[in-house]
Amino acid sequence: IRWRNYAEVLSIAPFGIYFRNTIYVVVMDMVGTLLSASVVGFSFARLRWRGRNLLFLITLATMMLPGAVTMIPRYLIFKELHWLDTYKPLWVPSFFGYAFFIFLMRQFYTTIPLEMDDAARIDGCSVLGIWWRIALPLTKPALAACGIFTFNATWNAFMGPLIYLSSPEKLTLALGLMTFRGPRRTDWHYLMVASCVAMFPVIVLFFFAQKYFIQGIVFTGVKG
Repeated sequence: IRWRNYAEVLSIAPFGIYFRNTIYVVVMDMVGTLLSASVVGFSFARLRWRGRNLLFLITLATMMLPGAVTMIPRYLIFKELHWLDTYKPLWVPSFFGYAFFIFLMRQFYTTIPLEMDDAARIDGCSVLGIWWRIALPLTKPALAACGIFTFNATWNAFMGPLIYLSSPEKLTLALGLMTFRGPRRTDWHYLMVASCVAMFPVIVLFFFAQKYFIQGIVFTGVKG
C-alpha cells in the first residue's frame, strides 16, 4: 500500500471544496426529507380527513414511475425557474416529500396507540403539539432509518449533480471523482484512493447508527 497516494490525491483535486458542497446538499436534503416525511406520514396515519386513503394510494403510485420518465420534465421545470447550475434542484424537491419515506413514517406512526393522542387532546394539546411532543420522539428509529437512506443516496448521487451542475467550483464529491478519468488516460491509483476517502463517512455513519437503522426497518413497537 502506497500511503503517499492519499496525500497526493488531496493535493491534485480540491477535495475540500467537493466535501463542502456535498455536505451542504446532504444536510439540506436530509432536513427536507425528514421534515416532509414525518409531517405527511403523521397526517396519513393519525388524522382523519376526506380523501386520505385515495391520496395515500396516489402517493404510493408515484413510486412506480422510473426516474428516467421524470428526468426531462424536471429539468425543464428547473430551467424555467433559472435553477440550473445551482444546488436547489438537488434539495428543494425533498421538502415536498418522497413516497417511500412517507410510507415508512406512516407505517411506523400506526404502531403508536391512538389513546395517546386522545389523552393529549384532553390536556389541551393541538395537532402540531401531538406531532412534536408525542409522536415524533417515539419515531426516532424510523427517522434514523430515513436519515441513513437519504444520506447514503445523496452522498453517492451522480446523475442529479451531473445534469444540473456545470461550474467546477460547485461539483460534488461523486463528480469530483470523475476528474481522475480522462478520454485517453485514467489514474486508477488516485481514483481508488479518492473512492476510499469518499466512502469512509458512509461507513462511519452506518457503524454508529446501525441500531436505529435496524429498528426502523423492522418497525419496532412503542417502548415503555
